[in-house]
Amino acid sequence: MGNADRPEHREPSMRALVHDRYGPPDVLGVATRAIPTPGPREVLVRVHAVGLDRGVWHLVTGTPYVARPAIGLRRPRQPVAGTDLAGTVEAVGAEVEGLRPGDAVYGTARGTLAEYA
Repeated sequence: MGNADRPEHREPSMRALVHDRYGPPDVLGVATRAIPTPGPREVLVRVHAVGLDRGVWHLVTGTPYVARPAIGLRRPRQPVAGTDLAGTVEAVGAEVEGLRPGDAVYGTARGTLAEYA
């Protein structure tokens, strides 16, 4: 049994709503992903609520096609859709000021249709 197979050596994981191709809502599925690690100027948020709007629909369907250079030509560059969230700060990067774990926040981020963003 390798170290990755032992429970004490597994990366912390979360559930996320992902898609690996553009299309109607049925291209979305629940998958297990590693919990993101915040960079020096980033915040990790435990997501409590998300917003679903026309922008998320565009990210999932890949339309209008003129947006594809920014979001991925043939498939989504960001497999976890979503841009709006509300939640609780879990961790902060070394250069973040004014926020600390436990703070309630709301705003925009990439990949918010997950347990953490």
